Amino acid sequence: MEKKLSGLYVAHIKREYKDKVYESHLLRRSYRDGKKVKQKTIANISPLPEDLREIISKSLKGELFLPVSQAIEITRSRTHGHVAAIKKAFEDLDMDSLISPVPSRERDLVKAMIISRIIKPQTKLATTRSWHESTLAEMTGIEDADEDELYEAMDWLLKKQPLIEAKLAERHLKKNPLALYDVSSSYYEGSCCSLAGYGYNRDRKKGKCQIVYGLIVDSSGRPVSVQVYEGSKSDTKTVDDQLKKLKEQFGLEHFVFAGDRAMITQARVEKLKSLKGIDWISALRSSQVKKLVESGNLQLSLFDEINLAEITSENYPGERLIVCKNPYLAQERAKNRAQLIDKTEEALILLTKRVASGRLKQEAKIGQALGKVANKYKVSKHFKFSVARERFSYSRNKENIEREASLDGIYVIRTSVPQNKLSSEDVVSSYKRLSLAERAFRTLKGMDLKIRPIHHRIDDRVRAHIFICMLAYYLEWHLRKAWASLLFDDEYPGSHQKGSPVLTALRSESAINKANTKKLPDGSPVHSFNTLISSLAMVVLNDARIPAIAKIPSFTIITTPNPVQKKAFDLLGLDIMAKKSSRQKDFKTT
Repeated sequence: MEKKLSGLYVAHIKREYKDKVYESHLLRRSYRDGKKVKQKTIANISPLPEDLREIISKSLKGELFLPVSQAIEITRSRTHGHVAAIKKAFEDLDMDSLISPVPSRERDLVKAMIISRIIKPQTKLATTRSWHESTLAEMTGIEDADEDELYEAMDWLLKKQPLIEAKLAERHLKKNPLALYDVSSSYYEGSCCSLAGYGYNRDRKKGKCQIVYGLIVDSSGRPVSVQVYEGSKSDTKTVDDQLKKLKEQFGLEHFVFAGDRAMITQARVEKLKSLKGIDWISALRSSQVKKLVESGNLQLSLFDEINLAEITSENYPGERLIVCKNPYLAQERAKNRAQLIDKTEEALILLTKRVASGRLKQEAKIGQALGKVANKYKVSKHFKFSVARERFSYSRNKENIEREASLDGIYVIRTSVPQNKLSSEDVVSSYKRLSLAERAFRTLKGMDLKIRPIHHRIDDRVRAHIFICMLAYYLEWHLRKAWASLLFDDEYPGSHQKGSPVLTALRSESAINKANTKKLPDGSPVHSFNTLISSLAMVVLNDARIPAIAKIPSFTIITTPNPVQKKAFDLLGLDIMAKKSSRQKDFKTT
């Protein structure tokens, strides 16, 4: 009868003989003989090493083994981890719906530009050339986008800005209607934009035009709104637009508007008092504080035992004046003043020698030289000068120095908010939160988002660029909160020395330890936001194939995260390894 051959396999056989167990590994073939299935031993492979027997067994079951050099070929690699993390945060914040509830190509392009701003801020042309180096383009579905499409998407976004900002206000200002407002500027490259102009130069870029922009953040520092102005616009002239926006565009029936002393001037206060539903918090200028002391409304002896007191003055009817004294600020101001006076005096000594030697004779020439020296450090008020032909002398104005020193560390916050709504301590805390707006500007203008330099020629493109940067900061703000335990950022901010909001804010013990050791409790390094993003970028997505077996389709391999990377993903609730392609196959290499 004809024997029909079947498959090969390795049989593992155990036998007991005289209390001993004997094992053998036999290579067998099964076959059918009529209706019976029989086995035939081909070879005894027991003498072979165990790992070799395992390979033979698995090979007979269909698994494939190749030399390492022939097993895998990486055909393409893209940085991936940072994109996946930022995209996860973007989606958790429902920023797609925030931008537009209707899916569109423009929305995908805006999403890519916002994420790209955090990953690698650069020009729009450079963005389209570089984002294929990561998985950003494919994860947002805009692989074929060019810079012209980005410009069109920016135009589309700018039309959506009022509605987007209204949604942000609904999220963050309705429950706690404290609007913190500040103004900054950034230099402009070129001369084609009508917004660019000369003004107060915060970037210290001589000869450069600039644009001005005002930013509203909530009480926690989240950005809510940004508005772009001409470079020559003064800070105070931007306030009316912001009040109108908060009242009409955002529909806030009552809110508290906080701005610094240069923003909310006396003239602006008089106008604010006539508006219904708006309270405000600001501070007095140093000249106004001096007048309070001279009038007797402010007694410096108040601070012998306390550092905060509330007073009234007939010069500020209907206002609460909260007087504060920070001894640490007083020490700093005294130190700075002494250094500036000493530096100025060094220059004055040199000027005296020039006059005495006869190199400067004319009174006008001596006066010009004195102006350059005295105005350099802005402390000329602390000196007395005598200028005449071939003569020059000076002396320190001790009375003026002592008068100013008596006010060191003292500042006065003014507000229209009633006592039953905000205590004195709460008013101080609210005003000091303006530092959150300043922090936003540092992030926008610094290495994180690089709002500058600005190259766009069209006014609306400049406005859209600034708005994209603001939305990127909104996203970064929440990422920093989620990753605070991995960053140098303080996880538990808010405490002050002796519990007083007047005194210097204290860092938590964990933040101090991170700053001192540069290590986390588990020994891993502490990161800045940028270095953590760079670290996550090292989780790479690779397209791979097995060249020796053409029938197996290509597949993807994701770098296994290290402990810090995994912790960053876990804090966002992201399982990065779950993103493996369904085409990926199991394989072994020798």
